[in-house]
Amino acid sequence: MAYVQFFAEKEKDKFQLGNKGVSLVEMTHLGLPVPPGFVITIDAYKRWRETKLLPSETITESVAALEKEIGRKLGKGLEVSVRSSGPVSMPGMMDTVLNVSDMGQLFSALGRVFESWDNMRAVEYRRLNKIPSTLGTAAVVQAMVYGNRDERSGTGVLFSRNPSTGEAGIFGEYLSQAQGDDLVSGTRTPKPVETLKAMMPDVYARLEEIAKRLERHFCDMQDIEFTVESGKLYILQTRTAKRSGQAAVKSAVDMVEEELITPEEAISRVTPDDISGLLHKRLKAPVTLRPLVKGLNAAPGAASGRVVFDPVSAVAEARKGTSVILVRPETSPDDIQGIAAAEGVLTQRGGLTSHAAIVARGMGKPCVCGAEDILIDTLARQFSVNGTLVQEGEEITIDGTMGNVYLGRLAVEEVSLTQELMELMSWADGFKRLGVRANADTPQMIAQAKTFGAEGIGLCRTERMFNAPERLSVIREFILAENGSKRTDAIEHLGQLQKEDFGFLFRELQGLPIIIRLLDLPLHEFLPPEDEVADPQVRKRIAELKETNPMLGHRGVRLAVTSPQIYQMQIEAIEKALAEVPADVSVMIPQVVTAQEALMVKRLLKGSRMKVGVMMETVRACMRAAQLAEEVDFFSFGTNDLTQAVFSFSREDAEKKFLTTYLTLGILQDNPFEVLDVKGVGRLMETAVFWARRAKKEIEIGVCGEQAGEPRSVRYLHTIGVDYVSTSPFRIPIAKLVAAQAALAGRRDSQPDKEKEEGK
Repeated sequence: MAYVQFFAEKEKDKFQLGNKGVSLVEMTHLGLPVPPGFVITIDAYKRWRETKLLPSETITESVAALEKEIGRKLGKGLEVSVRSSGPVSMPGMMDTVLNVSDMGQLFSALGRVFESWDNMRAVEYRRLNKIPSTLGTAAVVQAMVYGNRDERSGTGVLFSRNPSTGEAGIFGEYLSQAQGDDLVSGTRTPKPVETLKAMMPDVYARLEEIAKRLERHFCDMQDIEFTVESGKLYILQTRTAKRSGQAAVKSAVDMVEEELITPEEAISRVTPDDISGLLHKRLKAPVTLRPLVKGLNAAPGAASGRVVFDPVSAVAEARKGTSVILVRPETSPDDIQGIAAAEGVLTQRGGLTSHAAIVARGMGKPCVCGAEDILIDTLARQFSVNGTLVQEGEEITIDGTMGNVYLGRLAVEEVSLTQELMELMSWADGFKRLGVRANADTPQMIAQAKTFGAEGIGLCRTERMFNAPERLSVIREFILAENGSKRTDAIEHLGQLQKEDFGFLFRELQGLPIIIRLLDLPLHEFLPPEDEVADPQVRKRIAELKETNPMLGHRGVRLAVTSPQIYQMQIEAIEKALAEVPADVSVMIPQVVTAQEALMVKRLLKGSRMKVGVMMETVRACMRAAQLAEEVDFFSFGTNDLTQAVFSFSREDAEKKFLTTYLTLGILQDNPFEVLDVKGVGRLMETAVFWARRAKKEIEIGVCGEQAGEPRSVRYLHTIGVDYVSTSPFRIPIAKLVAAQAALAGRRDSQPDKEKEEGK
């Protein structure tokens, strides 16, 4: 590839021209009013990075050609802008140089733009968004047009649809007698783009036409930068718009209905972060408080936190576990770390297309911009609104959906699924192979799981049912009983309570299958701390049950081996509840290491027709998968405990003491308790799946650990052939989306082989 390409040429390689360069080439060939210019390619950047040399002769020749095209010389009626153009959009992270009027300035500007690829904010943005640092950037050299020339001049940013809601129709802002930097920096608060309709109706109509044309051309929502110079419209850039999760889902579904894209493309386009952002929290109705101040509803959602006034404080407080709201006069690209650390953002100045709004929307964080009634004193670390003083550390609540700011911490609630998300999920159900179930232990959680589209309950933890005060007292009676009759009375009482619990669950299921895990916790977990007990007999029993390493101790099926009446009670309670409320119930045995344990529990089931499975959470169980498969109906990998076992890490101690250091130093790429460790835990799971299916082809295999709803983990689990994942209710839509994306990606990967086969 050449080191320079003009917009009028046809090459459209984004890994040479960057996104901005490609869009300028596309728009030029569409005949849109684009100021002419050329792109210094990414190859030129890579050469510069190695040698600090620019292709001077080629650039000089290109400037001469641009001068000839325009009919004006550089510095004599012609000035150019120099902007970055990376292969991945990084809004505001790299430098822009305007009003360049001679070759000494041009070469300096190119060096500055290339150097800005490695500035702190760009590096941090790439880290947060997992963008490879090896991509590099191109530089766009473009003839200047002037939005500050006269009263019929200005600059604006236009979205082809509302980037917060996804509603159809152009949405944007316009700043009269200004340049682009004045708008995106947030130093001035612009007017809605509709004001152009009265000022320059022809320009407004042309903008509407161009926005529609670009959206249909690129088949996606567009973010368009434009300048008006003395009544003449110029388009400076178009790119795929940063949008809220709600807008991403709505626009994708609407575009399918408009026949711009297919359902497959809609599924592939929406990201897990979009779904997560759509399920953001909102203020719990009714909100009776009067807002402290109102600004622009820049990014939807609600959040509460302590006020901080700079990104360093935001990061420091967030590391302590404190929820913070970053309050700034306006944000700049240097605030990226603070925005990432904060729960939400409030700015005094800036509009809906300012840096704060765009970045917060992209991160799924609520943002209120342009709250011009607040007066910020950064030195005193406080702001005031009409006589009300708010100091750093005080709590506020922001509502980015409505643009309101409140004093204090207000109650928030999760949102329900939109019609568009339900439509998207129905398409995902048609494409995915993986089943998606929920972890749920109460009727309320089951109801929530059904709302989010769960196909069953993959994990019901029975120990959660013992936490209620009346149940806790009864199980303590059983544990502390001095003789057999007292233990029998206590276990019978507990069984009656458990039967009632199961009945409530089965009624809520309404036909959905459920897997009930028998008691997993060690008995001492149900007892009070020793120093809170006065009775010497009770203290003695607590001391007897105390363990050095309880997570590897007397728990799960080991408890059933020594005290079989507990599992017997639970099984009988399930059977009695089923007699009253029929349901599709399976039982699962935790902490199994050998087939003999599974067989022992199966004997407790006697003539029951319930399916029996084991939780695969020990290394030995995985290595004995073939033998276990012959004795049970299903496996469910418990990846939380399995990760602990494979790493020999205690999760709590690891995360408190050394795991952060491991991640910082790059010893581990991800927290293995959040993202499945493919190279270790995953490899062990693959081995177990292989031997289990070899022993019993029809055995059902699921995963119900923390990682079962994490996007990268779900993609991997799809590839190793598990049948379902089970996750928290709020992660069900994400798991469904990723499962569908994985299935579609597999279909695309196999397409070349199919075509090759058909060609034989």
